[in-house]
Amino acid sequence: MRNITKIFPGIIANDDVTLNLKKGEIHALLGENGAGKSTLMSVLFGLYQAEKGEIRMNGEVIKINNPNDANRLGIGMVHQHFKLVEIFTVLENIILGVEPNTMGFLQKKDAREKVVKLSEQYGLKVDPDALIESISVGMQQRVEILKMLYRDNEILIFDEPTAVLTPQEIRELLDIMKGFAKEGKSILFITHKLNEIKEVADRCTVLRKGKYIGTVDVMTTSKEELSKMMVGRDISFSVDKEPSKPEDVVLSVRNLTVASKIHKNNAVKNVSFDVRRGEIVCLAGIDGNGQTELVSALTGLEKSTGGTITLLGQDLTKATIRKRSTSGMSHIPEDRHKHGLVLDYSLEENLVLQRYFEPDFQKRGFIRFDAMRKYADKLIKQYDVRSGQGPTTPARSMSGGNQQKAIIAREIDKKHELLVAVQPTRGLDVGAIEYIHKQLVATRDAGKGVLLVSLELDEVMDVSDRILVIYEGEIVGELDPKTSTVEELGLYMSGAKRNVQKENSDGE
Repeated sequence: MRNITKIFPGIIANDDVTLNLKKGEIHALLGENGAGKSTLMSVLFGLYQAEKGEIRMNGEVIKINNPNDANRLGIGMVHQHFKLVEIFTVLENIILGVEPNTMGFLQKKDAREKVVKLSEQYGLKVDPDALIESISVGMQQRVEILKMLYRDNEILIFDEPTAVLTPQEIRELLDIMKGFAKEGKSILFITHKLNEIKEVADRCTVLRKGKYIGTVDVMTTSKEELSKMMVGRDISFSVDKEPSKPEDVVLSVRNLTVASKIHKNNAVKNVSFDVRRGEIVCLAGIDGNGQTELVSALTGLEKSTGGTITLLGQDLTKATIRKRSTSGMSHIPEDRHKHGLVLDYSLEENLVLQRYFEPDFQKRGFIRFDAMRKYADKLIKQYDVRSGQGPTTPARSMSGGNQQKAIIAREIDKKHELLVAVQPTRGLDVGAIEYIHKQLVATRDAGKGVLLVSLELDEVMDVSDRILVIYEGEIVGELDPKTSTVEELGLYMSGAKRNVQKENSDGE
């Protein structure tokens, strides 16, 4: 890609960027949220057309007008926000657009055989008949990868592929990527995670605010040098915090049970725990062990089938979502598009979503737009939310990381006593992660309770004061991050240590 320039209203997303990809290499693309990485890859995949610049393949200039052109040229892409049809099965999604047919009749048998063969060959176990809406995000990502393999793509673009995965799934994915490279496939790997770049990438190109900063050999470049190239300043990789001073209970959950939408068993089984003021309690577990359902029951997105949820002594088990919100619960949701934002609303409208009915923002039922604009300007500045047109930017057009910052700004700034933060740093760069961790600690130090749900083991160990491990819908262990190891945490998360704990509790 030579001298690529892509312009959106109010912003130059790519400013004269050049990127060279060699056959059989894993080439990382690194940059802050909104640096222009996804835009550059979308130009290569034919989703956008560049205003300037050219793309060459094997020395020849090529024109990519749309993703079908890209696929014909052997270019495939796994997007940060998956492009899957939720009510279709895994198999239907994989063959979508290249359906095998005889005289117009769909022939799934051969396609199924090819998909099963590919999934076994690359260790991407999936159920071809499962509906997308009923499988975990990690599984959905496997479907996206199988879509590329099914089309025999040779250039594979991974946009933030590990943002939604568990540590075990990340391990598997990185191994799969190495396998692809060995076979001669060429990989472009967008990520913020420096450890992953160090582990799998051969070379790394860094973008900052849309401009090309440089391409380096990963082997000879330190994580500190990479982060400085990316952010333009030194970054602290450790979380600074004083020991916690827990006070009275903010959230009390007793014998909570939540039915599963996928199978007959309960997703959450008889779970009890407390969160106190002045502490960060982390719910750790491998994706799909009931965290999503537990949080949905706490925040009112789903009904529980048993047990009680008490916030500040008030029973909220059957309360509406607004009642929970106005009673002092803030929620940073797992899926920012589905539950965090109204994508077609502007940034300022999204920032007052849970407060527009307060006297500050309305008068006699009419929204006070001047007050909304002023409030949005304050949060944008305070939380460094970057967008092309400031408060009037459509939420849909912002980068994933800046969408996340907007949600965090809204939830932390509104009056709350409990912050439920689910994967708050998913898909964020090191600078933004550092900032959000500080916000979580500041929330704790201000005497609020924080319930953090995270799949990032480093985050679990660094940020939390107390770790509750969830496995198959049950709390199987409580650990102190100061005295526990990552290995021990991993054993609980995989269920290996669950029985020991159960025997102990039975014998007591």
